[in-house]
Amino acid sequence: MTIDELDARLISLLTAEPRLGVLECSRRLGVARGTVQARLDRLLARGVITGFGPDVSPVALGYDVTAFVTMEIRQVSGHDPVAHRLAHIPEVLEVHTITGGADLLCRVVARTNADLQRVIDQIVDVQGVLRTSSIIALDTPVPYRVLPLVADVPRRGGR
Repeated sequence: MTIDELDARLISLLTAEPRLGVLECSRRLGVARGTVQARLDRLLARGVITGFGPDVSPVALGYDVTAFVTMEIRQVSGHDPVAHRLAHIPEVLEVHTITGGADLLCRVVARTNADLQRVIDQIVDVQGVLRTSSIIALDTPVPYRVLPLVADVPRRGGR
């Protein structure tokens, strides 16, 4: 989907201040309230904006350890059944299919290193998982972000 400069400004504004209402967004962007509402509706319908939920810190919830776990899986029925089973483990935050020496990559959290062992044991017990390897993150100097991509859109002329 192509987004223009106004879409990019709206996304940036709502990323910085997600609790802003449509009227306040229209005031700050200098456009009509109806324009903002129509843009929001379109961005939501096309999946550009995927939600307005709060960003929750796992550390604030007591999950001080972040790790990345790669898995080799049995290729009989593909990635989806294994990913579906992994989604039932609360500490598994993301699952990605990947290329290279492994088949899946998970971002997981745990309360301690000992708790991480428990989480990895749960992952290993998932039907279809053959082998795992894990890496503990010591710090996250660049957290998940998309604003640089949004800011780049007007410069590239959309898309």
